[in-house]
Amino acid sequence: QVQLVESGGGLVQAGGSLRLSCAASGSIFSINAMGWYRQAPGKQRELVAAITSGGSTNYADSVKGRFTISRDNAKNTVYLQIDSLKPEDTAVYYCNADVWTPGSHYVVNYWGQGTQVTVSS
Repeated sequence: QVQLVESGGGLVQAGGSLRLSCAASGSIFSINAMGWYRQAPGKQRELVAAITSGGSTNYADSVKGRFTISRDNAKNTVYLQIDSLKPEDTAVYYCNADVWTPGSHYVVNYWGQGTQVTVSS
């Protein structure tokens, strides 16, 4: 079994910054893509940013230039640096990862439990 645990959310004023972390643990052989999604009240969950094992990244247009995703493969951890926060960034942020477990012939997708980010105006 694999667990993803997010941390770093909180309440921040508009224009501020946060750094989210997500650590994967458990029976892990390797991790392919890792990403961050968010879900605001009454809205669908959306992709914010993703990063491959090789470091290639992609971002939602709404966060380009403000959010930076990175990862530490040795620690099975992905980060999301969030700068210039806006009230519309308020949401629950979820970590996601495609994981190879030892002896498996396929990748399994896992989700974290989410961390709340609230931006006050």
